[in-house]
Amino acid sequence: MDARLVGDEDAGVGSPVVTMRGVRKLYGSVEALRGIDLDVRPGELLAMLGPNGAGKTTAINIMLGLRRATEGEVRLFGGDPRDWRCRLRVGATPQNIGFPGELKVREVLELVRAHYPRPMTAEEAMARFGLEDVAGRRTSALSGGQRRRLAVALAFVGNPEVVFLDEPTTGLDVESRRSLWDATREFVSQGRTVVLTTHYLEEAEALATRVVVINEGKVVAEGRVDEIKAIVGVRRVRFEAPSLPALPEVVSVHQEGCTYTVYTKDSDALVRALVTSGVSFANLEVLAVSLEEAFIAITEGSR
Repeated sequence: MDARLVGDEDAGVGSPVVTMRGVRKLYGSVEALRGIDLDVRPGELLAMLGPNGAGKTTAINIMLGLRRATEGEVRLFGGDPRDWRCRLRVGATPQNIGFPGELKVREVLELVRAHYPRPMTAEEAMARFGLEDVAGRRTSALSGGQRRRLAVALAFVGNPEVVFLDEPTTGLDVESRRSLWDATREFVSQGRTVVLTTHYLEEAEALATRVVVINEGKVVAEGRVDEIKAIVGVRRVRFEAPSLPALPEVVSVHQEGCTYTVYTKDSDALVRALVTSGVSFANLEVLAVSLEEAFIAITEGSR
């Protein structure tokens, strides 16, 4: 069946910003999306995670109306993602973006903000994203990091209700990345919505109110960061010891000198066994797995 694009009459107060139901996308014989069901809720920062080629960018492009789904139902603010009325409520930073080389930074911002009903000023956008010093510079003369900051500023300058950020901090230095994090948090604190894809899992861990893991075109996990970590059911026990005794419920072990990091499905049983083993140890820590460790376990387990 063809993708159904639902009109504004279906939208309601408190409805999801984006709804995808049974969305498939084929590129020839390649199935990029394999029946995606997903809601993006008002006021959340949703991080979409997945390996390269998992389907994240395809999903965002379909949400934005830049691509058509082969099958399934897609809504943006209850309407057709390609409708100009929906697009006036959206800002986006794609992975790759080109600028008219002869235009200056301020001119590009003024050009984009003019399409929105209640935009921020170009000066505000430049201040927020560290572009004040290059306001009069042609875009062709910008460095890679400056071009990326401009691309992100363009997503926010219209003061939209939802912003889609596809790998926004790739190529940015640490200071610029932190500035973007702060601007994104401020945006969400105002009740706005952000959909983020990123390869920096610490970025998702720092920002996301909810995480969706996509692998091979399917949603394989979703929830809060702590819920994603809990899915794998493993904890880390780290300690220093002259040797590693026999311990129960061990999934894997990593050793650096006299420091052992043991991944276990039952940290309580492992610590009890360590205490009664007779091996002297120090600096014992029991830790939750990181989002990166959970992500690797989930994506490898879903193949």
